[in-house]
Order: sequence, then C-alpha cells, then structure tokens
Amino acid sequence: MAQNTSMEEFEALLQESFEIDTPDEGSVVKGRVIAIEAGQAIIDVGYKMEGRVELKEFANPGEAPEIAVGDEVEVFLDRVENARGEAVISRDKARREEAWDRLEKAYADDARVEGAIFGRVKGGFTVDLGGAVAFLPGSQVDVRPVRDAGPLMGLKQPFQILKMDRRRGNIVVSRRAILEESRAEQRAEVIGNLTEGQAVDGVVKNITEYGAFVDLGGVDGLLHVTDMAWRRVNHPSEILAIGETVKVQVIKINKETHRISLGMKQLQDDPWDAVEAKFPLESVHMGRVTNITDYGAFVELEPGVEGLVHVSEMSWTKKNVHPGKIVSTSQEVEVMVLEIDTAKRRVSLGLKQTMRNPWDVFAETHPVGTEVEGEVKNITEFGLFIGLDNDIDGMVHLSDLSWDQRGEEAIQDYRKGDVVKAIVTEVDVEKERISLSVKQLGGDQFAEVVDGVKRGSIITVEVTAIEEGGVEVEYEGMKSFIRRSDLSRDRAEQRPERFQVGDKIDVRVTNVDSKTRRLGLSIKAREIAEEKEAVQQYGSSDSGASLGDILGAALKGDEE
Repeated sequence: MAQNTSMEEFEALLQESFEIDTPDEGSVVKGRVIAIEAGQAIIDVGYKMEGRVELKEFANPGEAPEIAVGDEVEVFLDRVENARGEAVISRDKARREEAWDRLEKAYADDARVEGAIFGRVKGGFTVDLGGAVAFLPGSQVDVRPVRDAGPLMGLKQPFQILKMDRRRGNIVVSRRAILEESRAEQRAEVIGNLTEGQAVDGVVKNITEYGAFVDLGGVDGLLHVTDMAWRRVNHPSEILAIGETVKVQVIKINKETHRISLGMKQLQDDPWDAVEAKFPLESVHMGRVTNITDYGAFVELEPGVEGLVHVSEMSWTKKNVHPGKIVSTSQEVEVMVLEIDTAKRRVSLGLKQTMRNPWDVFAETHPVGTEVEGEVKNITEFGLFIGLDNDIDGMVHLSDLSWDQRGEEAIQDYRKGDVVKAIVTEVDVEKERISLSVKQLGGDQFAEVVDGVKRGSIITVEVTAIEEGGVEVEYEGMKSFIRRSDLSRDRAEQRPERFQVGDKIDVRVTNVDSKTRRLGLSIKAREIAEEKEAVQQYGSSDSGASLGDILGAALKGDEE
C-alpha cells in the first residue's frame, strides 16, 4: 500500500516537471549568485541550470564590480547547455536588452538619459548608457570646441538621444543639446532680470576686431568697439583684456534672439555736451591726427571729440594732394574751428586758416611794379608759371614775354627750371592769381618813344629796308612800315626803289597803336597836308591863282 503511494507521488512530481517550460534561449532570466570563484560568478538560473559570468560584466566603466553571494541578478540566456553541461549566460547582454527597452522609451518621450563617457573613437567618444553603448560625436560634446575631454571621462551626466536603431545597434547621443537647453533656461532667467539702461558688472570672455563679448552671469552681451569710449578706439584690446571685470550699461535687449547690446561710454559724461562752449567758432586749438583718409584727416581735440580737416582746408597752396603728404598719424597740429554740428556730432576744422594767406602776404610785400625772381615751374600754351615765395606761382602770359616777338615765338626761348626775373603787374587775392611781365623789366620803350608824338605829327625816319610793298623805316629804334600807296601823292612816284637804305625822310603820323605797338606813317599824307596848308596861307579858291603860283609863292617865302 505504501509502495503504491510513493509511486503516485513520483509520477505527480515527474508530470509537474514536464509541465514547467524551460526558458527560451535568447531571453532574459532571473538568477541568484551561489558562488564567486576564479574571477567569475556562478549563478543559479533555476530549472536545474547554472552558468558562469565574468565579474567585470557587473562593473560600470571605470568602477569595481559590485556583486555578492546571494544577490539576485538578471542575465541573458544564450544557450541552455554547453559542452560542460552548464548554461551559457551573460550579464552584459541582459543589461543591454534592459537598456535598449529603457532607452527606446526615453527616445520616444524625448527624455534625457544618464550615461558616462568611457572611450575615445574616431570622430567622437563612446558613452555607456547603463548597458548600451552609444556614440557621442565630437561636435556634440559642448557648445564650444573642447580641447581636453579628460575631465569629462567616467563622469555620470545626462545626454539627449539624437537617433537610435535597435536592429543595427546604433545610438547617437548629444551632451551639447542638454547644455544648450540649460543655457537657454539660464539666459532667459538672466535676461528676465535685466532692463535697458541698467548698469551691471561683467567679465570679458572674448575680444574680436569689432568688439568684446562680456559674460553677465550665464548670458553674453556684445560690447561694440564704438560703445567702449567716446574717443576713437582702433581695436578693443587697447582698453580691454580677457578675464577683466568691467562695468557696462545694457543698451538694448532683443527678447526673441536673446541678444544683448552693451556700452561702456554711456556710463561716462558725453564730451559733446560742452563742445560749443569749449571750442567756439574761429578759435585755434592743438589736436592730434588720429586717422587719414582720401578726403581729409581726423583730428582729436580732446578724448571723445574729433573734427575733420577736409583736404580743401589743409593748405593754401597744395591743391589735389593726398592728405597723407601734408600730415601724418599721431602728429600734433594746430587747427581752427570752422563749423560745429552738435546734432550730427561733427566739427569742421581748418589747418590752413592757422597760417596767413600767402597771397595776402605777397600782395603786401610785392606791390604792383615790384621785380621778382623765380624758377620756371611749368610751360603751357598760354604762358609761363614762375615759382615764388611760400609755394605760390605767378603767371607770365604770352603777351607779356616780349615787346618785339610774338608770344608763341618768345616762349620758345624758355625751359623748365630756368630762373627768370619779372615785374608784378597784378595780384588778385580772391582768385589767388599773380600776373607777371618779363617784357616790362626794361620799361615800355614804345611809350617812351611815342611820348609827345600824336596823330598828325611830322617826324623824320630812316629807311632800313626796301620791299616790293613799301619801305621799312626806323624811328628812335622802333620799326615801322610805309606801304607803297603811302609813298607819294603822285601815283607815278609810289615806287619803293626810288628810296635807298639810309635815306632820311619826313613822314606824317597817321596812327599811334599802343596795342600793336606800331606807328602808322605816310609820305602821301604829309604832302597832302602841306598842300592844304599852302593853299590856306597863300591863296584862296576865288583868287584866280593857279596851284603852281601858290606853291611857287610858298617856296619863295621859305627861301626868304
């Protein structure tokens, strides 16, 4: 009877064991650590199965394994039995499966995950996400390039999953996204506490050519170079250094872009408020040349106040010259205030106004009639330009070169660089012109010769040349020409060949032309005048006397 009972119990137990399913290979099962030996943990996974797992699989990257006999753990069942009759299990694979489930949920919820950077690979780093290994690109480590990632290695920190593919086993994460999100929150908080016009302290983080970035405690503001000082600042490094603490004023806040504009000069007195009082019109001041352009030079009158000396106000004499040839940067110069526009913050200055107008000086020291000497600077089709004192030029017109030669001929005798003398004939200060004359150096010979000679005068001339159209004669060293038709009243006697060089003849002056410097002479006019005079003196139209009788009487009177 007892034997039958035992058989029944055995059959029941056997049937119960058959009904219990053996776990599937490739699944995660629970087990208990029953022993630790030879660097391995022996784990009972039930179903009369035991397996071995390397202790390192229970350690986080860079940490010692935390495992003890009696601990319950989850492992991945690769195979139910190997050649030694043991189950092939893995803690790493179990953790990975668990991690993938957790990470997929976090990815779907756009939640952060915790992990630790434990290795460096090409293009980035490897991150342990609690069993699953992810790739962290180098560009996603920080908001700025990281030169040394050592301090970040092994440190547990949050990451954002950018993309994942369980089938391929790929996960890409970002640390930068977390930092940007935190930074955006921090920026929003800091910006919310700032107001335009507020004065705050900040630390210079970076310096560029156009300004400096100042950290205001979690948010950066731009301090533009033009807002650093009222004076001209060529480069921000002139007055700022990285790491320096500065007091700035919030000029503008863009709530949408979170951009903040800062200023330093706004915390100082504006020097333009007192410009008109300190620099009245036509007052003269010393200044320093700060910048030179094609159109002029900027001169600093005091820190923060600059004026422009236009190229036209730089020199009385140097026209069309680049300002850099007149002044140089950092040079101290004396300038006169010509105009002030406080609204546009502009001051017009003059350099030449601090010196006397050289044309005024010349007019005072060289009145008309003064003899001057200078070098021929230029020769043009209308005359010579002569260099005079104080870099000014005078002009000798073609008509003022010679009394006797045409201007076009006379100018051929001059070369650039020749030193010549001339007489000042006119000084026009307004037009900045000085007229000179070379021919007047010896006086006006024509004026001297014809002094007292007028139209109708009888003068004696000497024949100097016989030509077909008449004869050339000379009077007191001046040449004149008597045309054939003026050689005699009698047409038959109008022959040039009846005269000889050296003959002295009396002629009547018919014209005195100061412009052409010529005397109009005529023998014919003299004869007609004499005849008319004889008629008036010795006869009348009704006396009945012939012309021969009258002339005979006139000649007889002359003989007596």
